[in-house]
Amino acid sequence: MEAAGLRAVAEERQTQVDAVLARFFSLAKKRAEPLGAEYVQLWTELELNSMGGKRFRPRMVFAAYQALGGEDMQAAAYVGAAFELLHTALIVHDDVIDNDFVRRGAPNISGSYRDRARAAGASEADAEHRGISAAVIAGDLALFNAYRLIDRSGVGDETRERLLEVMDDALFASAAGELIDVDFSWLPEVPRVDDILAMERLKTAVYSFECPLQAGAILAGASEETVATLGDFGREIGIAYQLVDDLLGVFGTSADTGKTTIGDLREGKRTVLIAYASAADGWDEHSSLFGDPGLCEEDAERLRGYLVDCGAKAFAKGLARYYANRALTRLLEPHVPAALRAELHPVADDVLGRVK
Repeated sequence: MEAAGLRAVAEERQTQVDAVLARFFSLAKKRAEPLGAEYVQLWTELELNSMGGKRFRPRMVFAAYQALGGEDMQAAAYVGAAFELLHTALIVHDDVIDNDFVRRGAPNISGSYRDRARAAGASEADAEHRGISAAVIAGDLALFNAYRLIDRSGVGDETRERLLEVMDDALFASAAGELIDVDFSWLPEVPRVDDILAMERLKTAVYSFECPLQAGAILAGASEETVATLGDFGREIGIAYQLVDDLLGVFGTSADTGKTTIGDLREGKRTVLIAYASAADGWDEHSSLFGDPGLCEEDAERLRGYLVDCGAKAFAKGLARYYANRALTRLLEPHVPAALRAELHPVADDVLGRVK
């Protein structure tokens, strides 16, 4: 299929997922009305925070499902929407953990509620507590209802149970990865590259790639062998994706990340970039800048320059290419149909294309 045709198919898939989510939020807000306007407002904020993304996880569900012969697009849209709602829950809670009040260039749930509390005369501390509290509640609602969307997909009991198991695997791994990431932030030393890669696989790759791809295959009735291979592909490409995401977090733009590109450096976020740099010559002269909450743009640019000069940026980019190639190798297994290879090869291109 030509590029224009692929774009049209992708847009149609997104429209189907958007329709499921729109109906879900409409019903939730209607249900919330008897419980008060503030509760309706929380659902409205949650809906706004679920919009504007690339719908990457539903894309993985549809990619596996259609390439493996699936035809019930409504069921696939519900499963894709479930993973998108899981993503919403996790980023809402991740912003709380990171003390971020902005997402995709605009106030997130924490930021919206904080700003309203400020406008009503609350102190800075009380306003931030108000914002964080609302975000925790909203994230909990999104998390629970991700499972409910699987229930509403209309599939048979056996398939539904398998899909719920995969969803549970996604959440279970992501929580472990998030905890490890939090623990890393308290360590005086920078973790090794392999430890960071293991954390990023758990925190992001499992729920963003491995499990959505497997869910699409299960929904299509694929063999266990194919389901396992898609998990392998998802693991490798998911690690590549996170490596690229970390590069964008330092060298990208706010348009790329939805956040300030000074934030990871101020926070002292442990990434492969920093793991490599901390073992290179010259780190001692720059380490005081890393994790400085008052880091200015001039010093951030100095730190970025060091990450380029010491080879950290090139190393991370090369590692992303390595994992993307490993992912593509998984698709050469004889039990992987040609249609699935054709569907997933562009995924690797898209992941690497973000940092060209």
